[in-house]
Amino acid sequence: MSQIVEHVDFQTYITDFSKHLRELFRNEYDFNQISLGRDLPADFKAKIMAKNPLAVAIPELHGGRGVNVKECLGVLAAASYESLSLSLMFGINIALFLEPLAKYGNYAVQERIFKKFLEEQAMGGLMITEKAYGSDALNMKTSYKEVEGGYKVDGEKHWQGLSGAADFWLVTARKANERGDLTRDIDFFVTDNSNPAQHIPMVERYNNLGLYAIPYGINQIDITVPEEQKLQSESTGLKLMLDMLHRSRLQFPGMGLGFIKRLMDESLAHCQNRIVGGAPLANLDAVKYQLSRIQAAYTICSGMCAYSTANSGIDKDLASASIEANTLKALITDLMQESAQIALQLAGANGYRLDHIAGRAVVDSRPFQIFEGSNEMLYGQIADAILKQMRKAKETSLVNFLANYANAKESIPYFANILDFTIDSTVSQRDAVTLGRIIARVISFQFVLNMNGFNSELVELTRQHMATDIAMFAGQYLSKNISSPIFEYQENADWTNFA
Repeated sequence: MSQIVEHVDFQTYITDFSKHLRELFRNEYDFNQISLGRDLPADFKAKIMAKNPLAVAIPELHGGRGVNVKECLGVLAAASYESLSLSLMFGINIALFLEPLAKYGNYAVQERIFKKFLEEQAMGGLMITEKAYGSDALNMKTSYKEVEGGYKVDGEKHWQGLSGAADFWLVTARKANERGDLTRDIDFFVTDNSNPAQHIPMVERYNNLGLYAIPYGINQIDITVPEEQKLQSESTGLKLMLDMLHRSRLQFPGMGLGFIKRLMDESLAHCQNRIVGGAPLANLDAVKYQLSRIQAAYTICSGMCAYSTANSGIDKDLASASIEANTLKALITDLMQESAQIALQLAGANGYRLDHIAGRAVVDSRPFQIFEGSNEMLYGQIADAILKQMRKAKETSLVNFLANYANAKESIPYFANILDFTIDSTVSQRDAVTLGRIIARVISFQFVLNMNGFNSELVELTRQHMATDIAMFAGQYLSKNISSPIFEYQENADWTNFA
């Protein structure tokens, strides 16, 4: 049984935790070999959890460190420097279980469960996704009805991180009325897998492409939970879900920061030490461009972490914070995947191995662009929200509107000449996605500018890369590409007839 974390200052705590992880991953164990197998070895996982990293997401009242966002992001970054899978495990626990429980849970339930996390290294997760309803959560078919002393919940979920491994779950369901129809609102129930009446089995395990340390699969739900294990929303369950998901998206940069920093450090060292034609690889101009792309991603991510620290605590109501939440989640996960692809390219043939940091990074970061809302959907939602505000303000100039938008007014002058065009009254979905990509970069660069005193050289190279990206997407938007797939394409489409 591990002891509750001593309340040392956070810098001491995170430095010690980072050293602990480095020793485990690189000296005591060979994580490059461990990463080839599914799940983490029990003794390895136990040693990781011996430092009680999840205490950062538990209130001081219950023996934790106080649910301080800076500390939560610090733990996520320390973990992702060694393993993105480990960081995601922590992220699932922190943002999708512990924080919602701390904000909306019954006190007695909190007390019992937080004690299990601190003393028995318990894990928790969230069940939303269903086979026929991925991002369309409002149409989920998992249902519940009231029974004596509690609720009966039935349904099926899949692609839940830590399927078959978590000790506790937050399960989403819709209430069934007397006719069996499901209401529109969504409710959340805390379940305890150690209780037979609440046990949720994994009936099929998926062979996920990456993130081998995390089990995913299909979960059958046929449980009864007591009344006090229903989360208490402040208004509706839908707003509770939005508050929770937006908070989670705002904390994605914590996972991104350590991950990108590791790729940056590894790539800089490799390119300085790799000799090509008698000179370091880093001397090549195209390589300088690629390395600086990763550094720009690191800088953007740093700004996002600073913004999130000030704006995503459980004391904040984030139900309406869709623009910034979607911006952070979509852009940082795109930059994570791009950084991984660059690191793999720079590493050459050796990078194309699952037991190499770059190869593993490519497959591990790819699903981040899909789960918790696919990035195309989120970029589209960013644009739709901004366009709605523009129509309300009777403004057709994106530059003029962003010049008055709180989280873009300081950064828009850097890109105003590129974005000096008007927005059509109707915008296609594909163009909305492109506009969302532009807006996300303008907003995120302001988060960088807000870090007064941050490395000015990194800020400048980031400005250049954001200008390059925004110019590219502006060109894409203005090209008015309306191409559609041709499903019956076979006619006159065999090249051998023309050779």
